[in-house]
Amino acid sequence: MDFKQSEYQNNILVVDDKYENLKYLSSLLSTKGYNVRPVPNGKLALSGAQAILPDLILLDIKMPEMDGYEVCRRLKAIPNLAEIPVIFLTAFGDTNDVVKGFEIGAVDYITKPFNQEILLARIKTHLTLREKTKQLYDLSIRDGLTELANRRSFDEFLDSEWKRCQRTNMPISLIMADVDHFKLYNDRYGHQKGDMVLKKVASTMTQFCKRPSDLAARYGGEEFAVILGNTDTEIAKTIAERICLGIEKLNIPHESSLTKKVVTTSFGVCTMVPDEQIKPSVILASADNQLYKAKEKGRNRVIHSADQT
Repeated sequence: MDFKQSEYQNNILVVDDKYENLKYLSSLLSTKGYNVRPVPNGKLALSGAQAILPDLILLDIKMPEMDGYEVCRRLKAIPNLAEIPVIFLTAFGDTNDVVKGFEIGAVDYITKPFNQEILLARIKTHLTLREKTKQLYDLSIRDGLTELANRRSFDEFLDSEWKRCQRTNMPISLIMADVDHFKLYNDRYGHQKGDMVLKKVASTMTQFCKRPSDLAARYGGEEFAVILGNTDTEIAKTIAERICLGIEKLNIPHESSLTKKVVTTSFGVCTMVPDEQIKPSVILASADNQLYKAKEKGRNRVIHSADQT
């Protein structure tokens, strides 16, 4: 098996209280192209994992103050770290120790002294599995046509951002959008051209979703949604208006449109400061209602809930 260079430039966190082990593993893995962060104890392992979000953790079991089992337990209790594969490195070889490690959440168990070939082979195997799992997950939360977040991802993100804005007492805005007269477009130009329109609309939306608290999603059919965390009324309206204008300026011919002779979109926007008495479904219903009003008023426009007060 060829180990001249790792296929991936992965981050690996190595945890061992013995300096000679850290030095050996750091040198070995670095020469194979991995980015290595060595730490000598459990406390630094937890903070290091939070800091770099490694792709794999090599974790010694027998350490003072906090052993590897406890470190692993704590890692698995932290949502953004729980899926990181952990390989235990230990001189223990008893069956009960192996079973205990797997029960806690480790993916593998390598005994000391290390066989270099076996160690590298297992590391590569688990990193490859990790990459494939991430790819499958990404496919499960992405819309296949537009590559935006799909409905499942939208629901999860809205719930998460809603709770975060509730904790920080910050506003959250939701934009609902619909391509005007899309059925007429498909009837005239065909579904292949219709798919092209959806892709261009999606691309325009992503230009205005650059922060971690923003998400553009395909809500269903020709309907789209944009979540804007920590965003007030005026900013949300401005973003929706710029997307609306940006789509019109694509100048995609739509001779069957009853609004303009190019593809346009209608937008409904709602902004709220979440509290314990309100569920995310409320902002969704309100934004959808504003979208309906935008269509009633002639389409190719933005209506915000504040406009109705």
